[in-house]
Amino acid sequence: MTYRKLFFPGFALLLALAPVAHAQFGSGIVFDPTQSAHAIEQIEQGVQSLQTAEQIYTTAYTTMNQVIAAYNLAYQMSRMPQNLATRYQSDFSMWTNFSSASAPDTYGNTSAWINALDLGSPTRAVSAYNSAVIPLQSYPGGNLSQQDADTRTAIQNQYASSEIGQATLTNSLSTLGTIRSDSQTFQQRLANLESDTYSTDPSQQTSNALLGKINSATLLQIHSQQDANQILSTVAAQQALDEKERLDERNRLINESIYFQQNFPNVMQQVTGGITDAIQSISLSPGGR
Repeated sequence: MTYRKLFFPGFALLLALAPVAHAQFGSGIVFDPTQSAHAIEQIEQGVQSLQTAEQIYTTAYTTMNQVIAAYNLAYQMSRMPQNLATRYQSDFSMWTNFSSASAPDTYGNTSAWINALDLGSPTRAVSAYNSAVIPLQSYPGGNLSQQDADTRTAIQNQYASSEIGQATLTNSLSTLGTIRSDSQTFQQRLANLESDTYSTDPSQQTSNALLGKINSATLLQIHSQQDANQILSTVAAQQALDEKERLDERNRLINESIYFQQNFPNVMQQVTGGITDAIQSISLSPGGR
C-alpha cells in the first residue's frame, strides 16, 4: 500500500496548512477541509480493517490446511495393511487331550489317571493314584517296636519318601490336568486376539482398541507364564524327592560303614575266639589224636 503511505499523509498536511475557505467554486460545491480530513481518516481506518481481515483470513486458511493434513495423517495411520495377516499370521502349538486309544484301559485302572491329566483337580489326582499305584502297606500294629533303632530309621525314611512321592505325584497330575483343561479357553482367547489384531475393521484400529489389545496380550502372556511356572514347580518338587532318595541311600551306606568299623573288631574277636575254642575242644577231646 505504498500509494496510500505517500498520498494520504501529504494530502492531510496540505489540508492542515490551508486556511478555512468558504468560497464557492464555479460548480457550487463548497470545500470543507475538516470534513475532508475526517473522510480521509475513515478511509484509512477502512484500509486497516481490510488488512486485519486479510490477516484473519490468511491465519484461518493456514489453520485449515494444518487440520486437513493432521486428519489425513490420522486416517492413514488408522488404516490396517490389507496383507498383514497373510504375511505374519501363523499357527501355534496346542494342548491335546489324552484318549483311550493312546492309553487303553485294559483292567479299568487307567481311566482315572487319564481323567486327572485331562481335567485336573486334587480329587481326580488322588483317585488316579489309588487306582494305578501299588498301595503302601503298614507294619502290624502301626509301629516298628520289634525292629532295632537303625532299621526303624531306615524304614521310616522309606515311608517318608513314598508319602512325599504321593503328594508330589498327585499335585503334578492336578496341576497338569488343570492347565490342560483351561488350555481350550486360553486357545480361544488367543484366537480372538489374533483375529482382532489382523482385522481391517476401522473400529479395531483406534488408539483405545490398540491399547486394549496390548493389555490383553500382556495378560495372556502373564497367564501363560504362570502355567509354565506351575509346571516348573512340579518338576522341581520331583527333583527334590529324587534328591532326598539319593541322600537317604548315601546316608545308609555311610551308616553301614560306620557300623562295620565300630563292630568289626568285636565280631572278628568273637569269630577267632570261637574258632580257637573249637580247635582246642577238638584237640583235647578223648577221641582227638
